[in-house]
Parts: sequence; C-alpha cells; structure tokens
Amino acid sequence: MPTPPPADVIAPHTHPDEIETRAAFDRRLASGSLAGLTVQGLRLDLDPVPDLTATDVAGTLFVGCRFANREVGADLVRRGANVVPPFSGLPYPTQPSHLYTPEELSTGFAEGGFAGMYDTRVYTHFREHGGALPDVREALGQRLHDHGVDNALADATRAWLATHGPQSVVGVMGGHAVPRGSVPYRMAAVLGWELARADRLVVTGGGPGVMEAANLGAFLAAWPADELNAAIDLLAAAPDFTDHDRYTAAALAVRERYATPPTLPQQRGPGVDWARTGGLAVPTWLYGHEPANLFAGKIAKYFSNAIREDTILRLARGGIVFAPGRAGTVQEVFQAATKTYYGTDGASGAYVFLDRAYWTRELPVESLLRPLFAASPFGDLSATVHLTDDVREAVRVLTATT
Repeated sequence: MPTPPPADVIAPHTHPDEIETRAAFDRRLASGSLAGLTVQGLRLDLDPVPDLTATDVAGTLFVGCRFANREVGADLVRRGANVVPPFSGLPYPTQPSHLYTPEELSTGFAEGGFAGMYDTRVYTHFREHGGALPDVREALGQRLHDHGVDNALADATRAWLATHGPQSVVGVMGGHAVPRGSVPYRMAAVLGWELARADRLVVTGGGPGVMEAANLGAFLAAWPADELNAAIDLLAAAPDFTDHDRYTAAALAVRERYATPPTLPQQRGPGVDWARTGGLAVPTWLYGHEPANLFAGKIAKYFSNAIREDTILRLARGGIVFAPGRAGTVQEVFQAATKTYYGTDGASGAYVFLDRAYWTRELPVESLLRPLFAASPFGDLSATVHLTDDVREAVRVLTATT
C-alpha cells in the first residue's frame, strides 16, 4: 500500500539563490559576486550588457541565459561557472522567466490563423520531435522548460497565497467537449464568476469546454451577470472547439470587447489582479490539438501531462468542483482522492459534484468515494463529498469556511 511522502519532500520551497529577473541580477552583480547562484533565462546580451569579467562566478549556474557572444560564456566556464545555454532551434524558451499570457499563446493568429499561433507552432514541433516520447535533446529542452514553468508558477501564486492562504484556491474539472452556450457551459461560467467575486483563485486544466467556461467567468468577474451571458452568447456562435479558427477568433473577439473592466474586484494585496481577471489555467501540449483557453489571467503550460495534473491538484486546496465529464474527469476524481485520503498535500477542501443524477446514476463515483474517504487514516472524510444541481449552493460550500 502506498504511503504519503514526507512533508519536506512535497512542501513548497523558496530558493533565494535563484535569480530570475534582470533587476535582481543587477543588484547581486553590484556586490561583485554571483558565486553559488543560479541565473535563469535572462537576456544578458541586451543593453546595458553586464561586464562580468571581474565578477566572482565560482559555482554559478547560468541556465538558458543569452550572452553577447560565445566568448562570454566560455570565459565564465573557465572561471568556475556552469553554463547551460538556450537550445538552438526550439520554438519555446528552455527557461521561461514567467507564465504565459493569452496574448503570448495567440501571437501569430492574426497573420496565420490557428496554424500560425505560437501555441500551435510549439505543438507542431512537439509532435515532430517524438511527442510524449521525445529524443534526448528534445527531452532535455522540454524538462528545462517545465522546470522554468514550475518556478514561474511559484512566483506568480506567492502573493495570492500569502494574502489568502492555500484554502482560497479552487479547482474546476469537467468535460472538454462541452459546447459553448450549452447549459453545462453556462453553469461553469457562473461558477467561475461567483468564485472569483468571492476572492477565490479559479484553477482549471486550461482546455476548452467546462475549463474555458470557468476561466471565462473569472475573466468577467468585474462585469455584471448580464454581460457574462452576453459574452457566452457571442462565443456560442463558434461552439465546437474542433473548428479551431472560428473557436479561437471568437475568444479573441470577446477578450477585446471586455479588455477593460469597469472596476476591478477589491484588491487585498499586490500582484493578485490577474487572479481576479481570469484565474489560472494549467494546460499541456500533450493535448495541443485543442485550442488554447484564452480567458485565464496566467497560463502555466507544460509539456509533461503528469506534472501538469499533479500541479493542478496540489494547488486546489480549497476544494474541487467536478462538472460532468468522462474518463479524464473520472481519472482526476480519484487522483485527487488519493491525495486527500493520504493527506499528501495537507488538508483538502470540499469535493463538489455538479449534476446529482449524473454522478449518482450515470457515473456513480459517489458510491465509491464516500466509503473510501470514510476509511482515511485522518478520520472520516466522507462529509467532504457534496452533490448538487445548484451552482450557488456549490459556491456556498466552497466559501463556507474561509
């Protein structure tokens, strides 16, 4: 029987010796020493180009940095640094310094449609280089990229978690094929809208269907409910995600229409506005045939689907909503349940299942989940399971304790 790993293995860590911004780099450089630090993904070839010739770089690791010329990197190695340069020929950064934005993923759509988008170009490269089983060179590039996303995600969520705590992060799972404008889509959008207005960070898997709807609701949290309905009606003109160009064009049009909210929701700390204007999406290029979800405030896009799935569930300590879905959603139910049963990531929030009939008769996961949770080593957790047909009841359950 598996047991949870020790807490120090999975607990979030801060790494003060990692330098990820030019401002932080310049501050450390002024001290005359970069010894022992890790410098990640910086453009050190841009003005003002730093002079490193007299700087102590013993044991310094430069990962994915660009220098003015090759001799700079060679000189750093001669003086005791370790240099892992950016891989040439890759359409993605091997050490991204920040999470993706919808604008970045959709770059190129205006000129080349869905096929010309940055997001699609990376997916095409991914497929051409082995997909989920890449060659060694590609595998190293992807692993470095995903590590950079890990770091950027920790940086992006730090301010929110410091202000609101881990129990304020709510996951939303459900079917990717739910069409825009349908009843389940509208319910998920209202859910995201209500949660964001209640100071919850909405986290989804970054795909279409229920996931897009939840991020859409969070994106429009500052707007009245009738505008949310109007936005869904606009999107419903392109309901099917397999119609890639029309689907993406409709999303970009809605983003443009609602680009400037009338008022932002009340702020409770710096660096959290993105959480209240779209929340977080955590997609993967393994499913790059699906159009990018362009309504999240920040997007942590991974190559590794396993890392991506674990990351979503690790973050969602304030509960998870499961809208109707098929095999992928059921997998997520029990993957999350394993973490809750063993207390792997600490206390879990509620498990809210939208559509009582679906989850008790069509796919009766409740009948398995309740007895499993009742036998948890941490006591009877079966009361964390809730079934409802009412979005507002789901929101009340998820906001009752924090």
